[in-house]
Amino acid sequence: MKQLPDEYYQLLEEIQAIDFVLVELTLYLDTHPNDMQALQQFNQCALKSKQLKQVFESKFGMLQGFGNSFADANWSWGTAPWPWQV
Repeated sequence: MKQLPDEYYQLLEEIQAIDFVLVELTLYLDTHPNDMQALQQFNQCALKSKQLKQVFESKFGMLQGFGNSFADANWSWGTAPWPWQV
């Protein structure tokens, strides 16, 4: 497999970190649904996650399957390394 650019790993790490925060905030909001500060933080993180994924996909191809990512003209799903390959 060819060597991937450092930007690939940097973006992937940022996505994983922000998505981890979203999981934690989701669990917190399940028990504290009226915490407006947490809700605001969740929405900010959700937007940041979406933006990071759009940047990643514009440079490296589809990141998510099952309709969670739009396909380009070349159907790039499965052509990028799988998570256990990076």
